[in-house]
Amino acid sequence: MRALAFALACGLLPLSLGAQDIAVPGQQERVLSAGGAVLRGLDKVAGTSRDIRLMNGQTDMIGHLQVLLRECRYPDDNPTGEAYAWIEVTDTRANVPLFAGWMIASSPALSALDHARYDLWVLSCITS
Repeated sequence: MRALAFALACGLLPLSLGAQDIAVPGQQERVLSAGGAVLRGLDKVAGTSRDIRLMNGQTDMIGHLQVLLRECRYPDDNPTGEAYAWIEVTDTRANVPLFAGWMIASSPALSALDHARYDLWVLSCITS
């Protein structure tokens, strides 16, 4: 619940998600931008996973999916526990965008890649 309130307070999610009733504490948390993020990709058919370190603007492949990291943000008071990354995923076989949006490390199901074979989620921002 804290992750959703934080995301709303920082403008990472639109209020149209039906979460406008969530109370955000009096003072907005300070959000910092990181230079990159650590993601985890899972091939559900092969049963393998791997961690992917991307700097902002870099891409990597998970099978035939191209993953682009635009930006990673984190709250100043919790740099290792919360990460919000803007990810764009494209199917290179058909040149079709599959996902574009913020993924939240502490709530991966809130905004997830919907793919039959691959899962992708954010683990943390790269802060150093």
